[in-house]
Amino acid sequence: MALFHRLSQNGGHGECKHVTLTPQIRMTIYQMPFTRFLLAIGLTLTIGTLPTTNLACLAQTLGSAPSAITPGGSATAVSATAGSATNTQANAVQVLGLQQCIDIALKNNITIQQGQLQVESSELQLRQSRFNQLPSVNAFVSQNISSGYNVDPVTYQFVNRTIGSNNVQLNATVPIFQGYQLKNTIRQNKLIRQATEKELAATQNNVALNVIQQYLNVLTGAEQLAIARRQVETSQAQVDRTQKLVNAGAAPEANLFEIRATLANDQLTVVNNQNTVDLAKLALLQAMNLPAGQPFEVEFINLPDPRIEAYELPASEVYNVAKQTQPQLLGADLRVEAARRSIEVARAGLYPRLSLSGSVNTIYSSNGNPKITPTGTIVTTEIGTINVGNASVPVSTTSTGFVRSEYTFLEQLNNNISQGISLNLNIPIFGQRLARTNITNATIQQRNAQLNADNTRLQLRQQIETAYTSLLASSNRYQATEASVISLERAFRAAESRYNAGSINATDYNIAKNRYDIARGQLVQAKYDYVFRVKILDFYQNKPLTFN
Repeated sequence: MALFHRLSQNGGHGECKHVTLTPQIRMTIYQMPFTRFLLAIGLTLTIGTLPTTNLACLAQTLGSAPSAITPGGSATAVSATAGSATNTQANAVQVLGLQQCIDIALKNNITIQQGQLQVESSELQLRQSRFNQLPSVNAFVSQNISSGYNVDPVTYQFVNRTIGSNNVQLNATVPIFQGYQLKNTIRQNKLIRQATEKELAATQNNVALNVIQQYLNVLTGAEQLAIARRQVETSQAQVDRTQKLVNAGAAPEANLFEIRATLANDQLTVVNNQNTVDLAKLALLQAMNLPAGQPFEVEFINLPDPRIEAYELPASEVYNVAKQTQPQLLGADLRVEAARRSIEVARAGLYPRLSLSGSVNTIYSSNGNPKITPTGTIVTTEIGTINVGNASVPVSTTSTGFVRSEYTFLEQLNNNISQGISLNLNIPIFGQRLARTNITNATIQQRNAQLNADNTRLQLRQQIETAYTSLLASSNRYQATEASVISLERAFRAAESRYNAGSINATDYNIAKNRYDIARGQLVQAKYDYVFRVKILDFYQNKPLTFN
């Protein structure tokens, strides 16, 4: 709403009428030189026959100069501190520290989860290779039905009938000598498990390092945003001061336009820095494998201005320490040793193999021998007569009485049990050169593993050399930027004093201010870049990635 003052016809007493003005019209009216002149001298403006606006009403209507205007016509206010790095919100949001961010990333990272599965798989392979030294025991049961003219599996007699039979076997084999294949396989799988653990640790280190970098990017953007907001406050103070000077006729209106342009540029810098913070926070969320749009704050780390001094160790010494501690290199060396063991495993194909086997067998047949059960009675049977003299004497035999029946299933199995034991020696004579091919292939794999380890060493050395050189460059950049900020701050303070005294124009003042503002932002970036470069070299020496 805008207020227009109309003078009454009796005595000049006025009244204010409310008229709706858009923010764009307000900005246009406010920037009109003629309007500002009337405000400065307290005169009224008459449009047509309607006397309008005196100093009080127009000041109430226009107020101060509008801030940044959005395309929809509304002003936006962006606020953040270096400690929060986000827009101020009414509701409390979760504040994450650096260690919390690292823990979340380690928990959610898919590559780490895959590495953990690889460790579990290698552990199972090691456990199985140890179990392979134990005897193997197998049971076998079969049900057979045959008809017609065939052999009874129990009596081994030819019969012409249908026979049902069962065969039950229990076999056991114990390896005695396998050309040291089992022992070498155990050693190989143990090395593979250790290698996967080191590779998992290397992946975790890389994830943690990435989170630290994104975390520092958020802090960098937050501190630059705080500087930009202080620049807006400074420019706003200059706009207010220049406005008073222009109103009093002590300064040309061109100075006010230039200072307003500076204020608008500073407000744009705030918006750009806020966007940088938002993008840095998005990158941090992605590093933690969390979906975008989750409100959160990062805990501010109070990093003092670094003391620029030579790093405690040269690049060569850092590399020597890294060779003993970096898990990716240790894992590569373990892979080489595991590949060397695979050659010994392949050589086992050239040796004889000795094993001990034993078996227990039994069988059941529906046509088995009948079961004879004595009854305990004496049975006399006359088988004929003989002549003794003139008399015929009967001849008889006596036997124990019995009952004929069929054996039960379990009785047959128990009666037909047989055992056997054997010592088996397998001597390879010619196996289509399969063993030799396996040895050659294992040798190639070992050489390839060695090249991978050499390449890992080369990459590690180059990364350390690059990190060390980047640290030196970052140190020089920070020192130069710090000196530049000190000089430009003095130049800006001098320009500000001269501008306030009216000895220089707004253009010269803006040049000094812009150079100082740019240098301050560069100093913040150089500070965090230097701190991160130091942490990179600490990381290669297996030092904790903390900022305490």
